[in-house]
Amino acid sequence: MSSIRIKAKERKGEVDVKCLMKHDMETGLRKDKSGKKIPEHWIQDVTAESNGKVVFSCAFNTSISKDPYLAFAFSGKKGDSLTISWKDNTGATDSAETKIR
Repeated sequence: MSSIRIKAKERKGEVDVKCLMKHDMETGLRKDKSGKKIPEHWIQDVTAESNGKVVFSCAFNTSISKDPYLAFAFSGKKGDSLTISWKDNTGATDSAETKIR
């Protein structure tokens, strides 16, 4: 199961996208209960593609909170596919796909 939940709805040629990504987003500055530093672990890059074309991309850093929420809009139409993917600083990746409503 993906860590990404997507809602994409078209209105008058514009697609509104709401996306929730489940991720701890650790900065490397916090300590656990024993006082040991929790290692850095955060999403670096997020990309959205519709029908194979990049419609949105951004770079995150350690200042983004746990379980980031992302909202954006682009020109598109109902029935098109939308894929959102991320890559974190450890090399882990995830992606999810939906149809635009």
